[in-house]
Amino acid sequence: MKPRLYQKYIDTVVPELKQGDTYKNVHQVPVIEKIVVNMGVSATLEKGALEDAAKDLTVITGRKPVFCRAKKSVSNFKLRVGQPIGCRVTLRREVMYEFFDRLITAALPRIRDFRGIPSKSFDGRGNYSLGISDQTIFPEIDLDKIKRTQGMDVTIVTTAETDDEARKLLKLMGMPFA
Repeated sequence: MKPRLYQKYIDTVVPELKQGDTYKNVHQVPVIEKIVVNMGVSATLEKGALEDAAKDLTVITGRKPVFCRAKKSVSNFKLRVGQPIGCRVTLRREVMYEFFDRLITAALPRIRDFRGIPSKSFDGRGNYSLGISDQTIFPEIDLDKIKRTQGMDVTIVTTAETDDEARKLLKLMGMPFA
């Protein structure tokens, strides 16, 4: 069974985007390619901080994260080459649509004083980046087991060539822009 958001994309978003004369073929219509969820952890925190972040990211996304290591040493930050500094998960296909659906319907409305997300966080190539300051907005996280609040970055990579195309795609998919 296909995810609900994918069915919405096929049934309503593609015909809506194709109405203009810009796309002659269905394969030219922009689509969400992947979603990358990244959690950076300060190198000065205790050793369990990275494992806690990885555990939370596993619960949120349903996939095991990959640990990111430092490429250079920076003495002011007490950072050495090869030291783990964060973790990330790349989501594609059905899992990506399920996560995106949970993000826009369950997680984002739980942010205090939520009035929409900024529509200016595009990178110029049709990709959108969103910073979330607290992982507890996701309903999967058990608040009793949280030791420290952890922020995350969510990057939505699309096949759109311009920011306006990507903004229209995400708006039609249900992204709550301000």
